[in-house]
Amino acid sequence: MATTQPRLSALPPGRIVVCGGVVLAALWCAIWVATAPDPALMRQLAFLPGVGVIGAIIANTSGTGGGVVFVPVFNGLREHGVMALDPLQITAASMGIQCFGMTMGALRWTDRLMHQAPPPDALHSGVRPRDYALAAVAVLAISLPAMLAVQRMGPIDNQAILVTYKAFSIPLGLALIAATWTVNRNVRERERLEPVDLAVLMLLAAPGGAITALLSVGIGELVALYLFIRHYPVLLSTGVACVVSSVSVLSGMVWHTQAGTVQWEVVLLAGPGAALGGFLARSIAHWLGARRLKTLDGLWIVLSASYLVWLNWR
Repeated sequence: MATTQPRLSALPPGRIVVCGGVVLAALWCAIWVATAPDPALMRQLAFLPGVGVIGAIIANTSGTGGGVVFVPVFNGLREHGVMALDPLQITAASMGIQCFGMTMGALRWTDRLMHQAPPPDALHSGVRPRDYALAAVAVLAISLPAMLAVQRMGPIDNQAILVTYKAFSIPLGLALIAATWTVNRNVRERERLEPVDLAVLMLLAAPGGAITALLSVGIGELVALYLFIRHYPVLLSTGVACVVSSVSVLSGMVWHTQAGTVQWEVVLLAGPGAALGGFLARSIAHWLGARRLKTLDGLWIVLSASYLVWLNWR
């Protein structure tokens, strides 16, 4: 029988989202004042708010991180001579945008956790707040040191890492689609985080953090894909992935800011759009439903990864 999950907080629904939005708006204003952006460049890149919205919607419905959209877009802009960012600057710009989009998405999913409705039917389960927090903290305890260490290493061939990682993502995306429509189709979602799955998440954390340092995406995608394949609720799978991605990019931007690798005009333009996309994503995920959402996520990962691999081999 479906039961209502206990609340984590007595705060009314949406309060943490509003407070977080105010903080993000203040951060955006502080960046504008501190960096003195180039008006001519901003006019040239006026399309970026739309890219931010689309990227954040995809990222925060799936938990995969906005880099799955932003990195290919910025690579395309470089190839067409619109904006000449090197791979490190692309990673920095993507992280900066995700600070707004993934953080807003993480707040929205966490607010949902705090005010869960009863599961809609016998195939869906609620999420224990303990599992949500435990998964996020356990992953971050390993992935953050790995990410920060890799950021401070010498030059690494980001393109080779990107292609290898995306080639690895293709079978995971296919596995997600297959599991959604076969073994998991008529099975109730897992009600609690199993110790073996927590252990696997911790094993994925170190390589996920290292990849995130290089590409601005990695840890969120691995966490979301694994939990989806293991048939955990969308709230746990996507919510934890968004929280982990948000903390990762916020931490990662410290090094990029100190190193001077950030094209702040890009962040200022795409950041507000990403925050809007992060706000809308949870509602879109709810409208899609778990099965369609997992199918679309798997398709996106397979198609986007295939495209990046094709670009490298053509």
